[in-house]
Amino acid sequence: MAKIARLEKQLRAGQTALMLFDALNGYLHPADPKKVQFLADRNILPNLQRLVAGARKVGMTAFYPAGAHAPGGVDSVDRLTDTDMNLQPGGSADNPIRPHFHAGSKDAEIAPEIAPGPGDVMVPKQRWSSFFQTNLDLQLRVRGIDTILIAGGSTDVGIASTVFAARDLDYGIVVVRDGCYSSRGPNHDFFMDRVFPRMGRVMSVDQAVALMTA
Repeated sequence: MAKIARLEKQLRAGQTALMLFDALNGYLHPADPKKVQFLADRNILPNLQRLVAGARKVGMTAFYPAGAHAPGGVDSVDRLTDTDMNLQPGGSADNPIRPHFHAGSKDAEIAPEIAPGPGDVMVPKQRWSSFFQTNLDLQLRVRGIDTILIAGGSTDVGIASTVFAARDLDYGIVVVRDGCYSSRGPNHDFFMDRVFPRMGRVMSVDQAVALMTA
């Protein structure tokens, strides 16, 4: 990618992509009542809807990096880890960490409230980062996009992995604080307060929508 010289604060539709990370039914409409309440308390889905509405108003393309795993974990790798994804003991040969949802299932579909519209781009992925062995970088470059405006979850997993990759590829980065979430203790605030501000900008939905322009 050519060196980025554009340092303006505005989020111009032709140069900025709204990226809704793993905006799947299984995550945004979970079966677990505790997870339902967790998301509701943070207004996650309404906030994502506001981002989508703002982007569409100015003609900004939305990208949907979404886990698209084969059933049975055949495109995953078992590994030894100290904990599972909920920070409980796990990751052993008897308790491998596997993707939550597989391609073709209802849970793996984009939540209907924020479903892609005409011109939006689906990005199937098999790893945490939206960029790893996907065509996302190509799809952004050919459109002249140099900045990503990212929301979704989890903050400390796929969002973080994608933000690190985007920085290494020299994209401008805006992370929407109240459009991201993590249920793992203080991890969300840690990344928003201590990590992402050194790599790009962190702002609210209101701030992001106010900066969107055609």
